[in-house]
Amino acid sequence: MKPIPANQLLAGLALAGPEPITDVVTDSRKVTPGCVFVCFPGEHVDGHDYAAAACKAGAAYIVANRPVDGVPEDRLVVVPSSHHAMVRMASNYRMLFSPLMIGVTGSVGKTTTKEFCYAVLSAFGNTLKTEGNQNNEIGLPNTLFRLDTATEYAVVEMGMSHAGEIDRLARCAKPDAGIITCIGVSHIENLGSRENICKAKLEICAGLPEGAPLVLNYDDEYLRKAQLPAHVQPVWYSLTSGEADVSASAIRQEEDGMSFLVDDQDNGCFMIHIPALGRHNVANALAAYCVATRLGLPARQVIQELKNFQQTGMRQRVVDSHGVKVIEDCYNANPDSMRAALEMFRDFPCQRRFALLGSLRNNRRSLQEGELRWLHAQGHGLAFARELAETKGMMDQFQLLESVERLTPQVLKEVRGEKKVVCANVDLFSGLIYQMLGISEDLYTPLFAIARVPGWCAHRVEEVIFANRIIRPAYKYLGVRQKYKPIEERG
Repeated sequence: MKPIPANQLLAGLALAGPEPITDVVTDSRKVTPGCVFVCFPGEHVDGHDYAAAACKAGAAYIVANRPVDGVPEDRLVVVPSSHHAMVRMASNYRMLFSPLMIGVTGSVGKTTTKEFCYAVLSAFGNTLKTEGNQNNEIGLPNTLFRLDTATEYAVVEMGMSHAGEIDRLARCAKPDAGIITCIGVSHIENLGSRENICKAKLEICAGLPEGAPLVLNYDDEYLRKAQLPAHVQPVWYSLTSGEADVSASAIRQEEDGMSFLVDDQDNGCFMIHIPALGRHNVANALAAYCVATRLGLPARQVIQELKNFQQTGMRQRVVDSHGVKVIEDCYNANPDSMRAALEMFRDFPCQRRFALLGSLRNNRRSLQEGELRWLHAQGHGLAFARELAETKGMMDQFQLLESVERLTPQVLKEVRGEKKVVCANVDLFSGLIYQMLGISEDLYTPLFAIARVPGWCAHRVEEVIFANRIIRPAYKYLGVRQKYKPIEERG
């Protein structure tokens, strides 16, 4: 962070002197002399408990929600919301710099689209990006605090769980162009409908200047129907329609990525191969191509740089062991990203497929909208399973399987004998899995289950594994040499 006068950084929050502020931190272990320490009350840890120690360690100012013992009044900035204070300080700091900035939002694909943008922009100059998926009212300010005079380009990710959040983030970041990848069901429990989610995503327009490109997914019905602000210039991309400004065709999934033809109505046609699997990643690459070219970067070079895309974290990491390919695709998923991952997996060139899937716990509405006849639930899903059965008046219509031991051969035979069975494992959203793997919609049957039970009890049925945050036992079952630690051991 470049030093900034305190009165400039804290403008709109408090009166302060001209002393230079060298950092803004939310972790008391990172306090250095001359920084601002922001207190966040948490479920397990309250930053206010560390405010006095931060002050003694040299923090110039403490931003808090209430007075704190041990913090002098002239060094205390009391605010109603620490989140809003972070955004305000980041906005004040952002005004010191003028990089070409792209803002990315959407229900699915934000992080990967951001990485495609970074692959392109970094070839043209010094580029800042959001690390990981730090896209909220703490993560985005922390990204902006890394701006300096050498930054020529920036791409920032904007997430939300409630209406109004992207509005604040967009006004803070002030991007020169925006991307909305798609409208899914994430956080529908807070916003009520996908139409409201669409409105929340369109809040990115609040930070865009007059005539700014707004890159939109033509294949998303909610974006197509949306009322766009007059001050933005929509740029549409599609995998299915030639009516879009930029479209992809001749899409082919290969073992090491996707090949396809880019048809740009302004710049012509290009063949490209990207090192990422799945049609959803073709869409993500198209979004990055659109925003880069509409900001003036040469199309042919943009196409070349998309080939340098690199996945982050544990996204689509392919491990080859003794003839078995293991695709590690581990992140904070939702039903839409799970669907995309399974579509990719369905098309992956191989003879047999095993899917190891962890919990999807925030899908109450998605499950309530479906018809359930047979319910398998365990662990965290059990209480919700009972509640769901009672509220839908279905306790006499299906059996509730409370443990994996009850998936006996006799139970499986009964399930298979049903004329119409929708088997939904509350933790694992199995109906979606069956559909994506091409199993008949008329008969969803349990395929494979591994659960946290003594001795890692496993019951094999077909070719799919359901694993609740379990990697090692499944690797062992498949005879794959484990090269990576399970998620829970990585912290």
